[in-house]
Amino acid sequence: MPKGRHAFDALRPSHRMKVRFDRETCIGMFQCVAEWDTFEKDEGEGKADLADSEEVEPGVFEREIPDGDELDAKFAARVCPVDAIEIYDDDGEQIV
Repeated sequence: MPKGRHAFDALRPSHRMKVRFDRETCIGMFQCVAEWDTFEKDEGEGKADLADSEEVEPGVFEREIPDGDELDAKFAARVCPVDAIEIYDDDGEQIV
């Protein structure tokens, strides 16, 4: 077991940063794609797609941000010209 970890850590709910993407708001500038490879171009619809995400509301997708991708995810949110991407910390507070 890694140093600093406890045997019961696996039983605790995982709280990770999340990304929320409003695909309806997206205007297809694809700046997010250049910043984080979890966003992909859908040139047929002129929208970005958030890979491996779950639709939580019509046209709104969420997924956890993998360890090590936090900075790229934040940059993707910051460059979106229509604020279609939101980043939430592990406590559920919006940070971008």
